[in-house]
Amino acid sequence: MSDSALQNPGKYSRVMLKISGEALMGDQGYGLHPPTVARIAQEVRSVHDMGVEICMVIGGGNIFRGLQGSAQGMERATADYMGMLATVMNALAMQAALEAEKIHTRVISAIRMDEVAEPYIRRRAVRHLEKKRVCIFAAGTGNPYFTTDTAATLRANEMNCEAIFKGTKVDGVYDKDPKKFPDAKRYDDVTYDEVLQKHLGVMDASAIALARDNDLPIIVFSLDEPGGFRGILAGSGTYTRVHG
Repeated sequence: MSDSALQNPGKYSRVMLKISGEALMGDQGYGLHPPTVARIAQEVRSVHDMGVEICMVIGGGNIFRGLQGSAQGMERATADYMGMLATVMNALAMQAALEAEKIHTRVISAIRMDEVAEPYIRRRAVRHLEKKRVCIFAAGTGNPYFTTDTAATLRANEMNCEAIFKGTKVDGVYDKDPKKFPDAKRYDDVTYDEVLQKHLGVMDASAIALARDNDLPIIVFSLDEPGGFRGILAGSGTYTRVHG
């Protein structure tokens, strides 16, 4: 990663977009809200039109969250596998929305389900990106006890992405919840170690450690702000950069 790319997100040519499953709910309390999925697809298209190669990982919390299942007495591994299947459903929904925007898209699953998604083969996925197809990586890492944050960081490293873009409800990383505390302070820049030490909640600890060990910057921005994703890649916008 060059210094110029780190300072100017507009230099990135291949990125990972990580969003939560809850981002697809809109104002609903559960499931998918098709207009919201379509809006996010339009955001992705606007960046794709810039020539940027895009990977995506979408969580499954709008349908099923493994940790909540295990907290209610379900075996953790089983609950996590159910959560992985939820991410496949979200990936298929996003694929449909992207293809409605005329963007060629591949859903690539860490758990084989050949009728609906490709199996994960790294070199094939890289080839899709080179052909300007959006690759949505589903089913996490394929292993229980790992979150989709970790899956996004793993796939971003495997695909040689130059940054992870973490789309959230707020426009960066704060020292406390800005929706609860009006005096919350937003960081422009923060290090991986500060995120871990201060428990800033950007991603889970294993994902942050994996990004740190591979010098992979994380750009935290608001997915609710129209044009925010494209704006950052065009060299403007509000965001927090997590780096070494």
